[in-house]
Amino acid sequence: MRLDLVPRTRRSPVLDILSSALAFVAAVLIGGIAVAALGVSPTAAFVTYFVTPLSEVWSLQEIALKAAPLALIATGLAFCYRANLWNIGAEGQFVVGGLAGGWVGVATQGAEGFTLWILPAMLIVGTLAGIAFAMIPAILKVRLGVSEILTSLMLVYVAQLLLDYMVRGPLRDPAGYNFPQSVGFDAAARLPYLMDGETLHAGVLVAFVAVVLATVVLARTLFGFEVRVVGASPRAARFAGFSDARLTLAVFAISGGAAGLAGISEVAGKIGQLQPEISPGYGFTAIIVAFLGRLSPPGILIAALVIALTTIGGEGAQIDLRLPLDLTRAFQGLLLGLVLGADVFARYHVTLVPGGPSSRTVP
Repeated sequence: MRLDLVPRTRRSPVLDILSSALAFVAAVLIGGIAVAALGVSPTAAFVTYFVTPLSEVWSLQEIALKAAPLALIATGLAFCYRANLWNIGAEGQFVVGGLAGGWVGVATQGAEGFTLWILPAMLIVGTLAGIAFAMIPAILKVRLGVSEILTSLMLVYVAQLLLDYMVRGPLRDPAGYNFPQSVGFDAAARLPYLMDGETLHAGVLVAFVAVVLATVVLARTLFGFEVRVVGASPRAARFAGFSDARLTLAVFAISGGAAGLAGISEVAGKIGQLQPEISPGYGFTAIIVAFLGRLSPPGILIAALVIALTTIGGEGAQIDLRLPLDLTRAFQGLLLGLVLGADVFARYHVTLVPGGPSSRTVP
């Protein structure tokens, strides 16, 4: 028997939504089996993972805070991935953006007089630093043909080591009892809070605005059309006069800028100072979020909220049910695999044909 995949002539939005929903249900069922094998009630685990985080104000704020950088970074990455370019180094761009923007906050600590310029300067510097760091693999790709996958990934370690050096050396708080951290930022260098309790900050709004802008750009502009055409058919794009090199630089700049903005938003928001680690892996998790959201900004926002929900729920399960946190990461990876698998059925008619080895019929 041969398995044939025949592209659907018209892709159904209803089928897309249904396939994603079924993939999520399948992931929950498989996760329930794994939880039961560990001697924990699947029902209790389901409540802890998916219900309890939605029942408390503080946990809802935490979900929003974790979803915001994921959505912002993944939205930038969507431009790269739609153009069939692979920026794997958003984690490094996130770190460099937080470091560069945070340096402005450290340098202006204790400033008096007019200080309203400090926070905008931090956000701009962080964004530009992320763009500059993303330009390294982009230029190497355009000029020398070097794989952007390898260069962007290896630069993550450069960024992390640079941050570690700076907070242990030049930017370390001299009155910090030798702890590897900078001075705390002044109020003028912090993102304003949206609610009482000093938790939910304006970085959430930044991510939401970025999702809206990306949706408009991808769907309603010539640049968005160019991104889609180059990703779908590079040869046709060249015949249309679109430049591969120019597009490579543009989408890497967008993804790097988004990651850098997310980095400084995290530093100027939740953390409030520079320290050796400012990211729990947002740049890598955002890759999962981008594909869970099918590289669509609205879908990415929903995927970011789902991943944030499972992360908060996983932390609660670790405390209340003694379940390992790695189970949460395994669930997120399983969810991605099932969503991508379900996407095959949404894109193709799957038929069994008598004959030789399996094949795929391409458009």
